[in-house]
Amino acid sequence: MWYEAAWIQWAGVATGALCVWLFVRQNIWTWPVSIANNVFFIIVMVPAKLYADAGLQVVYIAMELYGWWHWLYGNPAARDALPVRRTPRGEAVVVGAVAAAVFVAIGLLLRTVTDSDVPWFDAFPTTASLAAQHLLNRKYLGTWWTWILLVNVPYLGLYLAKGLWPLAGFQVVLAALSVQGWWTWRRAVEPGPSPLLVPAVAPA
Repeated sequence: MWYEAAWIQWAGVATGALCVWLFVRQNIWTWPVSIANNVFFIIVMVPAKLYADAGLQVVYIAMELYGWWHWLYGNPAARDALPVRRTPRGEAVVVGAVAAAVFVAIGLLLRTVTDSDVPWFDAFPTTASLAAQHLLNRKYLGTWWTWILLVNVPYLGLYLAKGLWPLAGFQVVLAALSVQGWWTWRRAVEPGPSPLLVPAVAPA
C-alpha cells in the first residue's frame, strides 16, 4: 500500500533531520518543518501498530503550535529572541512526575484496548518525547540530553524490533544532532555555573 512505501519513511527522516538542524540554530522555520514531519510519521506508525507513537505526533502538532508562538512571543523584552536557559530544578521534578504517570496510563491503555505487541516499549519513548518537547518549547538546555538518552536510544531499539530500518538509523542521526544542539545552546545559555550533564536537570 502507498502508506507503507519506503519513501514515506524517508520523507519523515528528511524533514525530521531538517527540523532538528533548524532547532539547533534556533531558527523559527523549524516549527512548520516539524509539523510536516509529524504528518509523515503518523502515516508510518499506524500500519506498524505503534499507536502511542502515532498519537504522539498529533499531540506534537498541538505542542509545536504553542512552541512556535512561545519562541516568537515568550520573551516580552525582545520579540523572536527567547533566550536559552537551564531547566529550573523544580520544573524538572514536576515534568518527571507527570511523565511517570503518563507512561503508566499510556502503557495500560495500549495493553488493554489495542492490539499493540509492544505496549510498554511504545509507551516509554512516547512519554519521554512529550517531556522533551515541553523543554524544547521553553528553550531549556536539558532538552537535548532528554532527547538522546530517553527518546533516541529507546526508539532505536523499538524501530529495529519493528524492522523500520530508516527510522532506526534516523535515531542515530538525531542523537548526533542533539549533541551538537547541546553544545551550541550551551554557548548561548545565560551566564552562570556549568550545567550538570543529566537530562532535564540543571543546578539551582
